[in-house]
Amino acid sequence: MTTAAPVAEYGTDLQLTRVLRDPAGGFLWWHLPGPLAARPLTAPLAPLVPHLDPGTGAALAAVAEPYGDGLLHRAAGSASLAAWLRDPRPQARRLAAHSLVSAARTLRAVHRVRVPGPPRIPPGLRRLAAWISGEQLPESAQRLRGHARDVWGERRTARLASWADDAVLGTHLVHGWASVGALVPPLSRGRVALLTGEDLAVGRPELDLGWMLGDLVELAWAMPYFGNDDLRRGFLDAYGPGPDPVAVGRCAVLRVATHMQDFATFGGWSDELHGYLDFTAELIDEEGRRAVPQGES
Repeated sequence: MTTAAPVAEYGTDLQLTRVLRDPAGGFLWWHLPGPLAARPLTAPLAPLVPHLDPGTGAALAAVAEPYGDGLLHRAAGSASLAAWLRDPRPQARRLAAHSLVSAARTLRAVHRVRVPGPPRIPPGLRRLAAWISGEQLPESAQRLRGHARDVWGERRTARLASWADDAVLGTHLVHGWASVGALVPPLSRGRVALLTGEDLAVGRPELDLGWMLGDLVELAWAMPYFGNDDLRRGFLDAYGPGPDPVAVGRCAVLRVATHMQDFATFGGWSDELHGYLDFTAELIDEEGRRAVPQGES
């Protein structure tokens, strides 16, 4: 399998991704640890993920299978929703809407699973906490942290840290990385896939909802000509009632902040990060309300 030429290959010092054709049909998404990641990748909570019948309209929870130092996911597509969202064609927009609705139904089912015991913090939040606390970090991440102290100040930083603590105060199984990069629409036929495994954790359902909405609000900020309020509203409507919209908004901010610091930590410095610091300062002040369509939860 690994001798096949990848359809796509990309990554950072955190994780490498290779997409290969599956001899049985579809594609194999192979996640491998980057130079600064723990080795090998594991998914200890994967057996808890429920199987969802295609008739439910839910996305396939493409649960990881160990392979080498990494994890394999099977999907019917070779590009994530992150790529499709940059496609201006109307059919791409419809596919994005369908994929987000399917993902919401899958997340609802995942969140019904209760996991007693102490909190299990998603890796993304652990990395954010390490960055906030100033643990041993690459120079680019330390540089970003220094600028964040100037732009955010202590109050905003403390608020962000408290929201991260609150996000894991629950006993629900959570995906931990419900994002447009983990959501894979089918190339032609087949189910939408939500790549699931290495980030599974325990916490509040709002964490996953905010994580996805954080991706979408960040894209709306980066590409204002291609707003996605309708996509966010459809995602929340498909999930259904129950989540606290304040907590969802705060978790959306956590997602954007995590993406920002991950870029600096595992990708290196870019002057674009100055813009991200200003953007995240605004998000912290408004508690992420712009990420949650008004009147929805």
